[in-house]
Amino acid sequence: MTENQYAVVMAAGKGTRMKSELPKVLYPVCGRPMIEYVLDALEKANIGKIIVVVGYRSDFVRKTLEHRTRQQNLVFVEQTEQLGTGHAVMVCRNELQNHTGTTMVVAGDCPMIQVESILKLLEAYTPNEQQKLFPSCILGTAIKENPVGLGRIIRNCNGEFTGIVEEKDADAEQKLIKEVNMSYYVFHTPDLLEALNHLKTDNAQKEYYITDVPAVMKSHGQHVIALPVLKLVESLGINTVEEAKIVEEALQNQA
Repeated sequence: MTENQYAVVMAAGKGTRMKSELPKVLYPVCGRPMIEYVLDALEKANIGKIIVVVGYRSDFVRKTLEHRTRQQNLVFVEQTEQLGTGHAVMVCRNELQNHTGTTMVVAGDCPMIQVESILKLLEAYTPNEQQKLFPSCILGTAIKENPVGLGRIIRNCNGEFTGIVEEKDADAEQKLIKEVNMSYYVFHTPDLLEALNHLKTDNAQKEYYITDVPAVMKSHGQHVIALPVLKLVESLGINTVEEAKIVEEALQNQA
């Protein structure tokens, strides 16, 4: 395991559209809780410490994943109030405060996550030639022919990342962008903890969003990179029973 690489897995949600009393991340895909696939990928990528953020029916999630706490360096952190994806990372502050390496942040409901993609993002965490500084954030993005519903990656004329625009806020030109945010992040941990202090809840849901962190970092003059390295299959998320069936078919085809 690589002690300098941590991961935060967001797994606190209920998943009301799954029509199940199960915590969303425990909904079965090909007979296994979907979060197991995420944890498998992180383990195969030799992540040194995995922090699972739990909330809804947290005791059940802990019990289901108990076998992993004996096999690897996995810990649980409780998110007693679900105040957004940014808040899910905030509650991990005690686990992260003395960590100087990378922290990868991923969702627990993305069973199509690929080990190869994780490794590519971690490999990109190298100092740039000019300033000799590590990037504050690396976003894993995907190119999707039908990007409807996903946040678009905005770049300047030099091809450098400038921000994420959610579809509801995108203008007609921005909606034509096919590079999308897939919520795979690798952060320089001290910069992440500092940026979390600047998140605001001035949005319709009154929540803290992890998607706002790259923009905060850019506003502080820090280096943020967007890498379109994710495979198309990784854009298959699960929010409904129907989407779970699509992912099951994709997993079976991948086997």
